[in-house]
Amino acid sequence: MCSTGTNAELQQTSSDPALVLELKTRRPPSLEGRAGCETWSVDFSPDGAWFAWSMGHGIVWVVAWPLDSEDSQNAEIDRGDKSFSCGHPVWGLAFGPRPPKSSAVARQAKTGKTSKGSKSLLLATGLENGVIKIWNVLTGDAVFDLHGHEGVVRDLVFPQNGTLTLISSSRDKTLRIWDLAQKGKTVQVLSGHKDWISSCCVSSDCSMIASVGRFDRMVCLWSLRSYTFIRKLTGGNYKTLFLLSSCDFSPDGAVLATAAFSGSSWWIDLWDPYTAEKLATLVDYFNDIGQNQISSIQFSPNGLHLAMVTDDRALRIWEPGQRGMVMQTKSDRASNGLCCKYHPEGGVIATGTRDGHVRFWRGPRTVPSLCHLCRSILRQSVSTHQMEPLPLPKRILQYLTYRNIPERLKTCCSSDEEDWEG
Repeated sequence: MCSTGTNAELQQTSSDPALVLELKTRRPPSLEGRAGCETWSVDFSPDGAWFAWSMGHGIVWVVAWPLDSEDSQNAEIDRGDKSFSCGHPVWGLAFGPRPPKSSAVARQAKTGKTSKGSKSLLLATGLENGVIKIWNVLTGDAVFDLHGHEGVVRDLVFPQNGTLTLISSSRDKTLRIWDLAQKGKTVQVLSGHKDWISSCCVSSDCSMIASVGRFDRMVCLWSLRSYTFIRKLTGGNYKTLFLLSSCDFSPDGAVLATAAFSGSSWWIDLWDPYTAEKLATLVDYFNDIGQNQISSIQFSPNGLHLAMVTDDRALRIWEPGQRGMVMQTKSDRASNGLCCKYHPEGGVIATGTRDGHVRFWRGPRTVPSLCHLCRSILRQSVSTHQMEPLPLPKRILQYLTYRNIPERLKTCCSSDEEDWEG
């Protein structure tokens, strides 16, 4: 065990082979387990050189990644731990801007040149009172505040186009688009949800925003180019009351994953955002009726896997199309996971918990097939509507449009005889 700061400590453990390390928050015993301790959000910087998490009680902690590396001690800039006091509980985090993957800027970021040579690394923090605070991580200064939301700012995301555009979603039922280059000017307010918005995400080509409403159970698509509503995704007649919790686009933007749960099950739907077609559903059942929540999902950077945080396990990794899990941690009802985030280069997944701690897990290291790489590159620039008229064999077209995935899948925890009626 070694200390990483005055308010956090690093702990290595061998209780689970997939667990790399754990960052635990130090706080007075009187605050342990009380509301306000939760880590609602975690994030890696675009170049993977920094990691931030909301450790509860309005504090955001930022550490250099990898921890205790020689680079963090010999870098040209201060790579020591940094703490930001936001004054209110922090529900959303996002480093920005996100450079395009194919650009020279992205290649520089991969080598670490951007983080060392630049004197500016922005971090957006969404607060419980509706304010969004923008920080310069490298200097430790507060840049400015964004005002407009009237409820908890639940999610924040920078699109992958290198611009200073920020998208926020809130419990006030709206999404807002901000231009940080204009000192946080509000570009547009997107209204249409009837209740709290749980999560939002942006497609890799920066053409679409997806959002999910927790209680109104709406999956909405918006145009990031014209700032207009595109469509609502619907499919299946669910017989029980359910809640929507999270969403994420695949790295090529051809698939949108949404997570939902009810008292006796949780499930993930895969959608084609261009045609509004539901491609597949993965579901897990439970014998006991309770809050079997799925809190967060995210695609791996190579698009092969989908990470998910559920109440009964700290982390699961699913390969879309497969019945079982590629990896899952031990069954643990006390895992209390709330969020997950992949390192930009993959390999490591960070999860945040209700007690303010963060765990880092070793993800599957699968080499993508040539077929998958070709599909990913092609689908980044070709929509489903453009793909369908092409004179391709049926099996190839199904693969390229992700229609080769079985429509209904159950995890290994489900009974073989039990049919799930979506």
